Amino acid sequence: MKVFVLFMCFVTFVAAQSAAQPRDLDIRASLSQTALWVADRVTYTITIACNKGVDILADDLSKDKLRAEGVEILASETERATGPDDRTVYAFRYILTTYRVDLPALTIAPVTVRYYVKRAGQRVGDAAPAGEVQVPAAVIAFRSALPDGQESYSIRDARDLRPRRLRYAWLQTVGVGLIVLSIVPGAVAAMAVVRRARPRQKPRSARQVRQDERESLEALQALDVSTTAGRRDAYSRVNALVRDHLHAISGLDASGLTPAEINAALHAHDGRVPLELATTLLGACDQARYAPPDAVPSGDACRQAIEQAAQVLDGRSAGL
Repeated sequence: MKVFVLFMCFVTFVAAQSAAQPRDLDIRASLSQTALWVADRVTYTITIACNKGVDILADDLSKDKLRAEGVEILASETERATGPDDRTVYAFRYILTTYRVDLPALTIAPVTVRYYVKRAGQRVGDAAPAGEVQVPAAVIAFRSALPDGQESYSIRDARDLRPRRLRYAWLQTVGVGLIVLSIVPGAVAAMAVVRRARPRQKPRSARQVRQDERESLEALQALDVSTTAGRRDAYSRVNALVRDHLHAISGLDASGLTPAEINAALHAHDGRVPLELATTLLGACDQARYAPPDAVPSGDACRQAIEQAAQVLDGRSAGL
């Protein structure tokens, strides 16, 4: 009898100790609301508290692992915190919505989560899974103003809109006018700010222009025009130098004009520009720059074009 009593006491003690030990994981799932309408949003939260030395595979609760019928997962986020008792608490939140009208209830399937026990000095990747737990399923009721049991649903009303009352119709014109009035001062102020902030480039003096042209001409005269590529480069530089000179003398932006257009624009000029020489030289430059390799002018012709460019810069005409 004493042996039986001692055995029962031992069994009772072991059972009490087992009941007193906390579980490895504490799982809770909740919904921000138990029902929703079309396009409503509901937050589905899974909270898992892990005891010291226990952790879960968070990938098991990723967005693509959640199986839901009738709802769409718009977004998800994960939070991880460690308490003073070395408990790790995970919070997985999913933002759900629905655009279905044919289901009376929306369901979220159970999710299986694996967990493992970590040992001191052991890496997470070396820990063997200790077991699995399951997050229970959830059900969300669907609410709709549409009658049940229909084969199709006419979401949009086919009736025409009723005309607005006269006292409201004129408000649109007034509102557009006020918007325009508010935009104009703002645009004017913005333009003034841009003008003040835009750096003003100081114009070059006539002496500086002549100095730059002289340096460019000396660089041209030092070019090697024995190759086709060298002659193309020389004609390109002559073209740019003559056009810049015409702009400096007359103020005409000749960078994008053809020789014929330049001739027409400067025809009434005061004569400081040898117009015929300049336009003929620009035409020769265009032909040389875009001609096939076998049609590029010779080195002597290229040297002659450089000399003609010097004559244009000096304002002297010469026969071509």
